[in-house]
Amino acid sequence: MYQLEMYFPPTFFDIMVHLIVHLVREIKCCGPIYLRWMYPVERYMKILKWYTKNLHRLEASIVQRYIAEEVIEFCSEYIEKAKPIGLPKSWHDERVGDKGSRGLHVITPSVKDLQQAHLYVLNNSNEVLPYILR
Repeated sequence: MYQLEMYFPPTFFDIMVHLIVHLVREIKCCGPIYLRWMYPVERYMKILKWYTKNLHRLEASIVQRYIAEEVIEFCSEYIEKAKPIGLPKSWHDERVGDKGSRGLHVITPSVKDLQQAHLYVLNNSNEVLPYILR
């Protein structure tokens, strides 16, 4: 640090530069940071703290809410796989599964089918009736 102060002005050294100097030593001693990072542990402790509703019996409250959450997750996964009995199947199930039951279907008719459709429209439209010989 003293050698760096010979080359850089004093305003360069804030807490971040000081932290980098210590981080190098910590990485050499303890290994990579992800092996001892406390953020996931602290985050889980926040969830457990949120579980506590009875302040006189903290552990029992945490256990009770944790078991309730596990049961709800299990039931939601189980019910998702079950098939309902006596209920009509939803029309939207196939579209949600990216199968697509409805949508644009392109039909390419043959020349004979096009001529028949054209003749049918001409014979059944009111604008063409005066021109048809009967």
